[in-house]
Amino acid sequence: MYFFIKVLISAVIIAAASELAKHHRVLSVVLLSLPLTSLLAFIWIYIDLGDSEKIVHMSQDILWLVAISLIFFIIFPILLRQGANFWLALLASATVTALGYGAVLWVREFIK
Repeated sequence: MYFFIKVLISAVIIAAASELAKHHRVLSVVLLSLPLTSLLAFIWIYIDLGDSEKIVHMSQDILWLVAISLIFFIIFPILLRQGANFWLALLASATVTALGYGAVLWVREFIK
């Protein structure tokens, strides 16, 4: 039951952000720019485990990947402006971002 409550709360937040985008672009952009997935995960992990140290390590690991995620927001609008199909632009942008994640994670293995 607890799992479904977490899913419901998380889904409501995400749905609210997308609904807000229909009427208030600036507010929706601010809300969507928040790392909602990370924030929700941190909250649920803290409630479930009470382990701040785990959250510290996750925060540091996420920091490495945030910069790479910006690739998506550079490529996606460029492809759309070039007239690319929405779904193909989304797929291409996500794929390039995933490759970037893979590269960063591979390099991090040698840095640790």
